[in-house]
Amino acid sequence: MRSHKDLNVYKVSLELVTKIYVLTKQFPDDEKYGLISQIRRASISIPSNIAEGAARQSAKEFIRFLYMSLSSAAEVETQLDIASKLGFLKDNKEITDEIVYIKRMLIKLIESLKNKVISE
Repeated sequence: MRSHKDLNVYKVSLELVTKIYVLTKQFPDDEKYGLISQIRRASISIPSNIAEGAARQSAKEFIRFLYMSLSSAAEVETQLDIASKLGFLKDNKEITDEIVYIKRMLIKLIESLKNKVISE
């Protein structure tokens, strides 16, 4: 069985976490327990759920965790939009494009696993 560490979506989502941590350092201090914490936790959930799902015994369970990763990616995207509206970010297009890329990879992996489940 392939390790989650071999999956490109895992590698890219780990990079996203690093970028989110750097990005949120520029947010106001009073957001430390608000938006900063929420964005960081949601970004961490993306690779964490990929890893947890890959460790499961069935493709169906892996798919369930990939959907959780997909939801977390959408959450991060929304929170970045909020941060932008609040004036905490000058331009979030690059990181938003990365999130969209991660979401596409997750969807493709989910579809691939669904086809595997159907053929079993």
